[in-house]
Amino acid sequence: MTRWNVILSIAKTHLLAKIKQTTTAALGVTFGIGAYITLVCFMTGLNKMLDDLILNQTPHVHIFNEIEPSEKQPVDLYQGFTEAMHVVHSIKPKQNQKRIYNALPLLHHLNGSEGVRGAIPQVQTQIFYISGAIELGGNLTGIDVMKEVALFNFDDYIVKGSPQALQQNENGILLGAGIAKKMSLQVGNRVQVSNSKGELFPLKIVGIFQSGIAELDDIQSFANLKTVQRVLGEPENYITDINLKLYDMEDAIPLAQKIERQFGLKAIDINTANAQFETGTTIRNLITYAVSITLLIVAGFGIYNILNMLIYEKMNDIAILKATGFSGKDVQLIFMSQAVIIGLVGGIAGLLMGMGLSFVIDQTPFETEALPTINTYPVNHNPTFYIIGIVFAMIATFLAGYLPSRKAKKIDPVRIIRGQ
Repeated sequence: MTRWNVILSIAKTHLLAKIKQTTTAALGVTFGIGAYITLVCFMTGLNKMLDDLILNQTPHVHIFNEIEPSEKQPVDLYQGFTEAMHVVHSIKPKQNQKRIYNALPLLHHLNGSEGVRGAIPQVQTQIFYISGAIELGGNLTGIDVMKEVALFNFDDYIVKGSPQALQQNENGILLGAGIAKKMSLQVGNRVQVSNSKGELFPLKIVGIFQSGIAELDDIQSFANLKTVQRVLGEPENYITDINLKLYDMEDAIPLAQKIERQFGLKAIDINTANAQFETGTTIRNLITYAVSITLLIVAGFGIYNILNMLIYEKMNDIAILKATGFSGKDVQLIFMSQAVIIGLVGGIAGLLMGMGLSFVIDQTPFETEALPTINTYPVNHNPTFYIIGIVFAMIATFLAGYLPSRKAKKIDPVRIIRGQ
């Protein structure tokens, strides 16, 4: 049996005899793991914040009635021109309503469908905001505000006021932050909105909405469904859009295709709506993990170099060990034990260092008008990163110690003693 007590005692003696080299090797692991933890926690936290900024406001499936030209023109229906080539100029969209036909039964059906967490209606329209002599064009969206809060974290983007204030006020409006700034309006003020017919409706500002996307905040505002229906002069079953939130986002594509086939409506899934954004997120994650792994590999090479030099310096010790009865395997285990001890000590210190730096970053103030709900830098404290860090540290140090220890195993003690 391997004499583990003796092997570990000799390994400890070697490490303490060259304390500077041991400390340098351990610090290499510490800074490598610490930098990895800090970087990956911060970058994934930042990516998650950017993802949430877009994805929280984007439905998994958006259903609406798209206005587009007819697929078949009148000339296509005339039998006499069946074999002819048709050239039609200045095709106009067909006359079609923006409303979704039988929207309320459709909502009931979707809310009862498997995999659907919630289906909520919206009414979208273009309006003019009027305050004194100022007149700005924009969009007004009618929503069920409390359902928006439950499914899309809508309250995270209300910087002044509350969703409850909008729910309780049938003449209330959540005004976009860009509009409020341009028109010098505050919560409690009134703003008039004008529909396409030129009719004016005074609404009380019960809150300020800021999504973090300036182009949206400059035109967008929200009101209750009934309020917008009244502005448009439409009945309560007038719905222009339906947004779906699913339990599994991967089901969005097949469900959107099924809805288009079954109901003849346009259904846009979240992957199609945010294809470019998803590409950017993937690239950022690849860069994050590539740099993190590089840091760990560099730390491993540092351990390898130090252990390699240590073996050359300990040639006499190795010869004496073998001459006194230690096998080549015992000698290899001695140097492998040194590598594992360095990796364990340096890895634990690196985890503590990375955790400390991550918490410092997490408490660092970060204020920007584009992200009003973010007060500190985003950090993702995922335990998986710490597990990966310590496992990689042990693997890297094991491999870094294995190659030099093989040399020590094969050393001939007679040749070394004769050389002395």
